[in-house]
Amino acid sequence: MNTQTTPRTDVRADLELAVRAADGKGAIAPVALEVTEHFGLSDAFLILTGAVERNVQAISDAVEDALNDAGVRTIRREGRESGRWVLLDFGDLIVHVFHQEERDFYQLERLWQDCPVIDVSGMLETPAAAASAPAGSDA
Repeated sequence: MNTQTTPRTDVRADLELAVRAADGKGAIAPVALEVTEHFGLSDAFLILTGAVERNVQAISDAVEDALNDAGVRTIRREGRESGRWVLLDFGDLIVHVFHQEERDFYQLERLWQDCPVIDVSGMLETPAAAASAPAGSDA
């Protein structure tokens, strides 16, 4: 069962920037997981949903711009053109921006269910958005 945790300070700051940028573009159901113990290449995953392909692209662009402006380098970006599942790799933080259908299909929260959940509700302008997690998620 997931427990709530707090990641390293700099990852938490990057996570907060990403959550706020995504929230500003209408991201739905943000879930952050501390994956350090299960995935040695990163400390945290941020999973977000966009309503349509253009929204997925706008969310991913906003997250990338916010982190790049803060001096966090994008190591890898995949899937932006399709707008169905965009992966942004910032090293210690990996951001997944899904179209709702892909998020429902791949269910990353279920795949990584042994990882502690990082509470992002305090990072949102509208904390109610966190409560609208997709069916089948542990958020």
